Amino acid sequence: MEPVALDETLDVRGAGRRIFLAQVAATGAAAAAPVQAQSPDSERSWSTLARGQLGVAETLARYAVNLKYEELPPEVVHTAKRIVLDTFGCALGGYSSGPAQIAVELAGEITTRKPATVLCSGIKTSADLATFANGVAIRYLDFNDGFISVGNGHPSDSIAALLPAAELGGRSGRDLIMATVLAYEVFCKVNDVLDIRGIGLDSSTIAGLAACVGAGRLSGLTEQQMVTAIGIFVGGNIAINQGRVGTLSNWKSYGSAESCRKAMFAVRLAQSGMTGPAQVFEGRDGFFNVISHKPFTLPPLGAPYGIMHAFLKRFALGQYAQTVAQAALESRQYFKDVSEIEAINIRVSRSAIKVMADSPDKWRPQTHETADHSMPYSAGVAMIYGRIDPVYYEDPYLHDARLLDLVSRVKCIPSAEADRVEQEYNLCDLELVFKSDQRKTVRVDYHRGHWKNPMTDAEMEEKLRLLARGQLAAQKTDALLRQLWALEDLPQAGALVEMTRV
Repeated sequence: MEPVALDETLDVRGAGRRIFLAQVAATGAAAAAPVQAQSPDSERSWSTLARGQLGVAETLARYAVNLKYEELPPEVVHTAKRIVLDTFGCALGGYSSGPAQIAVELAGEITTRKPATVLCSGIKTSADLATFANGVAIRYLDFNDGFISVGNGHPSDSIAALLPAAELGGRSGRDLIMATVLAYEVFCKVNDVLDIRGIGLDSSTIAGLAACVGAGRLSGLTEQQMVTAIGIFVGGNIAINQGRVGTLSNWKSYGSAESCRKAMFAVRLAQSGMTGPAQVFEGRDGFFNVISHKPFTLPPLGAPYGIMHAFLKRFALGQYAQTVAQAALESRQYFKDVSEIEAINIRVSRSAIKVMADSPDKWRPQTHETADHSMPYSAGVAMIYGRIDPVYYEDPYLHDARLLDLVSRVKCIPSAEADRVEQEYNLCDLELVFKSDQRKTVRVDYHRGHWKNPMTDAEMEEKLRLLARGQLAAQKTDALLRQLWALEDLPQAGALVEMTRV
């Protein structure tokens, strides 16, 4: 058989497939009975969409490509700047951790013609590995923001992907602000209608979806390319919740970073012309039919903006422990020594117990990740030491007999009242039972940092300074803070990453 010639004018994309099909036809192999393609009506019969209804991916994509910075209210812009500032502080604080250094080392092994910069290290690498390394540093201390609704998680995890996308796209500070608002819209509005943990999935799944939309906008994707990126990401990157159950590993920090890395890669693929699965939510084997087993309808995108209901953290702990730690600190006024205490009863929601007091290892944690996701341990640390510091989640404190003895006296008790309000705040009633039979109770509704009890801008600056202290000189920290507060005036958002170089 004569070889099949390739017309030099053929587009490279798809050429290999056409050659193969031509060869098959030449050998007669194509005589096999063809599979009849489904008609649009046949495909529609499997879909959860009504005729003419816009799908989830299409809805998100259309909103993302049409949003304008000028449409954002001043308070939304200011909140976005506060969150970016807080995220940079968390990255600076987590950069020197073992997991972050592993991610930085791996990122440093890659060179590329279109490099992105890793926070703090200044390493140039691929956009997806820069996203991964950024994400591990941001998340490691469990100090970045949170969101509570039907679902919950950490929306600022997505910023790990926005920074490389802004740098590669030559985008401005205004663009970064807008992309942050977009990512939060996706994360918060999906979590308003989807109980992600209830179906056994990790919240990083939604963080990656949010990163797709935010990074896609910064990368200049068209509406159809955005739909494609969402299809590629959701179709192949659903994360299960096992990484947050029982004894916790480094993957608690890596999970969202990996999800955002995959989102960044999906964006690059769509930008380069790769196609992806259609109707990834509504199709026959889509998310609704296979994963959630029921569809959801997105709330209206835009005002009220989801970013306004995200909360910041006063303590480097899981979000359900914020009120617990605050109550434990306030309880110290009632005793001189923890030896006076017979029992500590912590009444919180069932969801809080499921996440942060679900197994015996939360009373005797063996890893940093388990300790900072333990309500009993965090309460003990606050009562004995009078403050929360990441050092208390490492050896030798994990094996401190006095601390563990106090932790053993903690009981976490479901509260019907806390259950009723859990989608707005983490109610904590902490009761001290003394050996004298005296009892004292401390109640915390809205922890410091909750959007109904917000930290001041000055408190946020103080938090960043404390986290940056081990990495940046005071003058560099001052310069970074000035630029973060003036983010809307920055011509090149990538300059922010360079300012964190240690």
